Amino acid sequence: MTGPSMLPTLDNSGELVVESILPHRLFPNHLGRGELITLTSPLDPSRIICKRVIGLPGDVVCVDPTGLKAHSTEHVVVPKGHVWVVGDNAAWSRDSRDYGPVSMALVRGRLSARIYPLDRFTIFSKTTTYIE
Repeated sequence: MTGPSMLPTLDNSGELVVESILPHRLFPNHLGRGELITLTSPLDPSRIICKRVIGLPGDVVCVDPTGLKAHSTEHVVVPKGHVWVVGDNAAWSRDSRDYGPVSMALVRGRLSARIYPLDRFTIFSKTTTYIE
């Protein structure tokens, strides 16, 4: 995975991360808001991308709170079997704001930690606040 879409959480390149695939395969409906996931790109099936989950099935999400790609008043309901994903660097990310809800069938796994470089070792946690 390369590119600026997940800055500052992940660098453009040169990092080693732990991807947990088995837990997602065993419990595919246990994704949580704020988790970093890996998935097959809906735009280019030959690429694996990383994004943050911000919407689960049934959630109402603002299509683009930044207003860069859609009016900030536009909302959508995430359909069953799908998630809404975004890059942490909204200005440089192609994500659900471009291609809409993503099928859970495209999700490969979750990123659980960055292990290299050692001075940036991080256990990834959910960082999204959910407002009911």
